[in-house]
Amino acid sequence: MKKSFLLLVLFIGCIGFSQENLEYQKPPKDILDLVDAPLAPSVLISDDGTHMVMLYRDYYKSIAELSETELRLAGLRINPKTNIGSRTNYYNNIKIKSPRASSADQVSGLPENPRLANFKWSPDQSKIAVTNTTKKGVEVWVLDLEKAAVTKITDANVNANMGDVINWFKDGKSVLVKMLPDDRKDLINAAEAVPQGPTISSNDGKKAQNRTYQDLLKNPNDEFNFEQLARSELYKVGLDGTKSLWKKADMYSSISFSPDGNYTMVVTIDKPFSYLVPYRRFPSKTNIYSKDGKIVSELLQVPLIEDLPKGFMAVRMGMREISWRNDKPSTLIYAQALDGGDPENKVAYRDEIFEIDAPFTTSGKSILKLKNRYGGIQWGDENTAIAYDYWWNDRNTKTYLFDPSNASKEVKILSDRNYQDVYSDPGDFVTQRNEYGQPILALNNGRNAYLLGDGYTKDGQFPFVDKIDLKSQNTIRLYTSKLEGKKENLIEYNAEKDELLVRIESPSEYPNYYYKSLKKRKGPQQLTNFENPFKSIQNVHKEVITYKREDGLELTGTLYLPVDYDETKKEKKPMILWAYPREYKDKNSASQNTQNPNEFTYPYWGSPIYWVTQGYVVLDDAAFPIIGEEDEQPNDTFRTQLVSNAKAAIDAVDELGYIDRKKVAVGGHSYGAFMVANLLSHSNLFAAGIARSGAYNRTLTPFGFQSEERNYWEAPEVYYTMSPFMHADKMKTPLLLIHGEADNNSGTYPMQSERYFNALKGLGATVRLVMLPKESHGYRAKESVLHLLWEQDQWLNKYVKQEENTISTPETIGKD
Repeated sequence: MKKSFLLLVLFIGCIGFSQENLEYQKPPKDILDLVDAPLAPSVLISDDGTHMVMLYRDYYKSIAELSETELRLAGLRINPKTNIGSRTNYYNNIKIKSPRASSADQVSGLPENPRLANFKWSPDQSKIAVTNTTKKGVEVWVLDLEKAAVTKITDANVNANMGDVINWFKDGKSVLVKMLPDDRKDLINAAEAVPQGPTISSNDGKKAQNRTYQDLLKNPNDEFNFEQLARSELYKVGLDGTKSLWKKADMYSSISFSPDGNYTMVVTIDKPFSYLVPYRRFPSKTNIYSKDGKIVSELLQVPLIEDLPKGFMAVRMGMREISWRNDKPSTLIYAQALDGGDPENKVAYRDEIFEIDAPFTTSGKSILKLKNRYGGIQWGDENTAIAYDYWWNDRNTKTYLFDPSNASKEVKILSDRNYQDVYSDPGDFVTQRNEYGQPILALNNGRNAYLLGDGYTKDGQFPFVDKIDLKSQNTIRLYTSKLEGKKENLIEYNAEKDELLVRIESPSEYPNYYYKSLKKRKGPQQLTNFENPFKSIQNVHKEVITYKREDGLELTGTLYLPVDYDETKKEKKPMILWAYPREYKDKNSASQNTQNPNEFTYPYWGSPIYWVTQGYVVLDDAAFPIIGEEDEQPNDTFRTQLVSNAKAAIDAVDELGYIDRKKVAVGGHSYGAFMVANLLSHSNLFAAGIARSGAYNRTLTPFGFQSEERNYWEAPEVYYTMSPFMHADKMKTPLLLIHGEADNNSGTYPMQSERYFNALKGLGATVRLVMLPKESHGYRAKESVLHLLWEQDQWLNKYVKQEENTISTPETIGKD
C-alpha cells in the first residue's frame, strides 16, 4: 500500500503543473525503437546517369549541438564561432555507386567527424564542392566522383553565414568562395555591453503593415554584430588550394554566374538596417561583374522595404526577380509590376517581363505581360518558353506558351486553373541540361515537350507522363502508373534514352529508385535497395477513408489501426486525430483527395503514428478545409467549419466500429495547435488535446496570420472569435501545450503558449506546459524529441485511455 501511494505521489509530481525540474525522459520501448531506426541516405544522381551519390546523416542533432553559441540577427540564426547557420543540417558520410552497380563505394579522405553541407555540383557534374564545419570554422572540400575521394581546398576561414557559399567558375577548375575578411572586428557581447543611449524607432506617417517576424535586429549592438557576421571577401580558389582575392569585403548575399560563365551577378546588403523586417528587405545593390571581378554594370539599387502595400500579392516597384536566361549565354530576365505593386489596383496585366543582354547598359526589352504575379519561366529555345503566374486571392495560376524573340506574337495560355485544384494539374515540364549546363525544356523536334504529373483523381493517384505538341496543344498520354498496392513517384524522364527514373514505395516497403522504359517491354531496373527500418509497424492496417461533412463536403483521412488489431472482433480502441487546417476559395478544391494509402509509413518526430504500437487508432492528416467562396473569407466561419470537420471525422471512424468515441484525442502542430485549442474550447468532442508550437492570441499578430490578409482593425470580430486565448474560460478539456523556447516562426512566439497557459491555469483548466530548451519551431535534438514523445504518451494514457494505474483525480491536477 505504501509503495502504491509513493508511486502515485511521484506520478502526480511528474504530471502536476507547478514548476518542475524534470530531466529528459524516454518514451516506451516500442516507440523508442522506431525513433532509433537508422535513416536511409539522401540520393543525388548526375544528369547523365553515371553517378549516384548517397549522403548519410543522423536524423537528430544532440541537445549539446543545439546549445552551441547562437546569435539571432535580422532573420538569421548564426553560430558566430563557426560562421555558419546554427540550425544547419549536416551529413556525416558519403558513398558513390553507378546506378546499375549492386554496391556503393565508400568515399575516401573524409575529414574526422564530418559535418558536411552546401553541396554544389561542378558545371560538368564530375565533382561536388561541399563545406565541412569544424570546431574552428568552415572549410571547403571537393569530391571527385570518378575517384570517390575528397580533398580539402581551404582552411577553416569560410563565411557561410549568408548562404550561397560556393559558386563554380565555368571551367570547373576553381570556385568562388565567401571567406572571412581580415579586418573583421570583435563582436559585441550584448549582455555585457554598456548602452550608449536608448533605442528609438519612428515613422513619418507611412503605413508599414508587416507580419510578426522573429529574430530581428533590436539595437545598435545587433546592427554592428550583423554587419561583422555578414561581411565576406570573395576569393577565387583553385582545386589545388591556391587562392586569389576576387572582390574586397562587403555584405554579399547572392552570387550567380551567367550560363556561359563570363559574367557574375552579385547582390550585396546595404544600410540602413531595419528593426521591423529581416535582412532580405534591407537595402541592396545588384552589380554585374566580369568573370575576372571587374565591374560591368551597376544594375540596381533597392531601398529599404518596410512599407509595401497591403496584401500577400504586394510587391515593390522596379526591377525584381532578376535571373539569368538559361538558354542564352549572358542575358538577364526581370519582372516589373504594372499595378504599382498594389493588389488593390485593377489592371489588365499585373507584371511585365523584360530581358537585357550584355553588357547590361541599355534598357530592358519587353518580352511578355502576365495577368497575375510572375512565377517563373522555363526556357526552351530562341522561339519557345513557358511562363507561369499566380494570384493568391483567387488561387488562380496560368501557364503561358510564348515566343521570347517576338513580343508581338500571340501568347497561348496552356492552362488556366485554380492551383489548389490538384485534379486539373497538368504536371511539370521535363527539362534537360543544355550546352551551358543549365536546365531547359526537353524538346523533341522543336515542338514536342513532356510533362510529369502527380495524377491525383477522385478514384486515386495515378502518376503519368504526357507528350504535348506545343504547336497544336494536343496531348498524348505515354504512361500511367497503375501499380497494385504501391505508390510510384515520377522523378525525371529522358525521352532520348527512353529512361524514366521513378521511386516506388508501399506501406511496408521503403522508397527505392528504379529505371523504367516506356517503349521497350522490360521490367524496371532497381537502383537502390534500402530496407524498411520500421518493421514493427509494417503490417498495420492502413487505408484512406472518405466521409462527408454535414454540409455534404467530401473529406478524407488516413486511418491506421493498432499493431495486431483483430478486425473480426473490432474491439473499440482510443483514437488520436491529427490534422492541420487549410483555407480554400471553392468547395471543389477543398473536397479533393491527395492522400495515398500506398505511401510508406514513416514515423517522423512529429508523427502520431508511433501510437499504433500503444493500442491507439490513428486518423492522420484528416482533412480540415476552411472555405470562403466568392466575397466570403474562409475565416469568417472558421470555428463552425472546424467543429464540423472534427465531428465528421469522429463519426466516420466510429461508424466503422473501431473506436470508443469518448476516448478521442486531437493533436496538431503550429496552425494545427491553434486548431486544437479552438476545438477544445468550442466543442465537447474530445477527451484531451495536444497543441505544439501554436499561436493562441491573434491580437499579437495584428497585421495578418496564416492566410488571413485583413488586419485586426479591419476584422476585429474575426481576430477575437478565432483566438482561443479570448475564450480560455470555455476550456474544460485537458490540454498539453508544448513549445520550443527558441521558436523562430512568424507569429508563434513562445510567449503565445506561456500566456495561454497562465490564462488557463488562472481559470482552473487542466493544462500542462512543456517548454523545450533551445528548440525552434520544429524540434531537432534527440533528447527533446524523446521527451516530447514521453510527454504525449503520458498525457494520452492518463486522459484518453484513462488507465487506472495513472489516475489522479482531475480535481488535483492543474492546481497548486
